Amino acid sequence: MGTLTPHLHPGLYAITDNRLTPPESLLASVEAALTGGARLVQYRDKQSTAQERLTQARELNALCRAFNVPLLINDDPELAARVGAAGVHLGQGDRSLADARGMLGEDAIIGITCHHSLELAQAAASGGADYLAFGRFYHSATKPGAPPAEPHILAEAKTLGLPITAIGGITGTNAEPLIRAGADLLAVVGGLFGGQPQDVEARARAFARLFAQHHPLFSHSK
Repeated sequence: MGTLTPHLHPGLYAITDNRLTPPESLLASVEAALTGGARLVQYRDKQSTAQERLTQARELNALCRAFNVPLLINDDPELAARVGAAGVHLGQGDRSLADARGMLGEDAIIGITCHHSLELAQAAASGGADYLAFGRFYHSATKPGAPPAEPHILAEAKTLGLPITAIGGITGTNAEPLIRAGADLLAVVGGLFGGQPQDVEARARAFARLFAQHHPLFSHSK
């Protein structure tokens, strides 16, 4: 298997959620995803207090480091800096990429939400983003208001030379077309988390198999 960048590998991008990964099961759920083969983790929490988020992010960062998998923080460069996370993911309405880069340094991983817009992706690439995220591709319970995207945007964005992430309603049964269309990372919330840790691990392994079968950076013997 090849690498997308020195810090990013193709595969499952696990994103936490207050409802599906509540504090009491957060670490166990993420550990199960990592055991199953998740290649990137994002801590996304819009509800907990600042102190709770600091504690959870520190614990998650230690866990991810044990698996040699980067942890990104959603929308919060300050928290990423405090816990020593690998980077951040920024939406279009969040802190600027330049601000985050100045705060976290050149080695930080910074991903940018591009919705369904190649223009937004071009701006993010020009600004120094490390990966570009598109979606939603399917109905998403966690982002129901997000504008829809079509798989062809993934192939078009490949010309920008950065790793491409797909997000939005992705499950083990609808993921293959997105990998074939050009997704290097599949950002998954509901299609991964929820249920017992053994269920999470099994779902993560299923995504890992899809990448092994269909992503060009894996050695295929077909």
